[in-house]
Amino acid sequence: MDDAKQQMISSMQGAARLHLAYIGVANGLFDALGRLAAATPAQLADAAEVDAAYVTRWCDAAFGFELLDADEDTFALTELGARFRSDADATLLPFAVNVVLGAHMAERAAGLMRSGERPGESVLAEQETVLPLFGPMLEHTFAPMFESTILPAVPLYREVDDRGGLVVDLGCGNGWYVRALAKRCPHVRGVGLDGFAENVAQATRLANRDGVADRVRFQDGDIHHFTLDEPADLIAMNRALHHVWEQSDRVMHTLAEHLAPGGAAVIWEPRWPDDRATLRHPRARGMGLQNLMEHVQGNHFLRPSEIEDAMRAAGLEPEVHLFAEGHEQVVVGRKPA
Repeated sequence: MDDAKQQMISSMQGAARLHLAYIGVANGLFDALGRLAAATPAQLADAAEVDAAYVTRWCDAAFGFELLDADEDTFALTELGARFRSDADATLLPFAVNVVLGAHMAERAAGLMRSGERPGESVLAEQETVLPLFGPMLEHTFAPMFESTILPAVPLYREVDDRGGLVVDLGCGNGWYVRALAKRCPHVRGVGLDGFAENVAQATRLANRDGVADRVRFQDGDIHHFTLDEPADLIAMNRALHHVWEQSDRVMHTLAEHLAPGGAAVIWEPRWPDDRATLRHPRARGMGLQNLMEHVQGNHFLRPSEIEDAMRAAGLEPEVHLFAEGHEQVVVGRKPA
């Protein structure tokens, strides 16, 4: 067999393993089996409250892909399988969610390329099992980088904490950003706004779990329709600005209007490269595909200079911080004091 075919077979098997893992993640099978330690398919189905016939076949497939071990008809997680638990250190959950979401978006892009139609954000909700996992996927992917690298490197976070300032996260998802900030910055107060009621409910539950519900709250709202009881010291948009870039002038002026004097907008985005050759870098090559998926939603990724220009036009003074070998950008736009 030639090398190209062997490479594709390996890729197909990797995708199949992640598709199988996604089924387990979406139905709580890894978490349930972790609690049970070992179980028959019927016992696992009962614990996860799903159909036993489906679980029987899932267990056989998961055994084949080395996600489960078996002792006759009793199954247990392998070391790899245990990494797909939602509470595992460095959980692999985001990889399973990404591969299924990516397959869905690829199919949509393939069909829409003929007509040029760009249906918008609604495509994210077309797969009913994906949306509840979207927030956890983002949290497990980006919260570690935020807590260990970005938060210590951007002085604004310490300034806002020192004065007990108000942080607003637009498009907060499951609230991971506000919760992480509240845990690390004991004086910060936070508000998360999201247009999906399920995200708001999930974020509220997790704030109670994390013990920060006395300082953070979550509510319905988005960049186009929100009000604050007081001017914000920090308004964050995490991987969200490119979703509303066609209204970037209005968005930036809205952010500036809701900031207190001396406050800042903090925009975290993937950094679209100036040089196409950068997309050959192993860490960046997925960005080109994701940018195609973003086009389905009516979006595109941004360069730092685009964000800087939009901030200056709204009266904000930008400063750019680069992370992850320059592939991630955090742009802070300060409002004059």
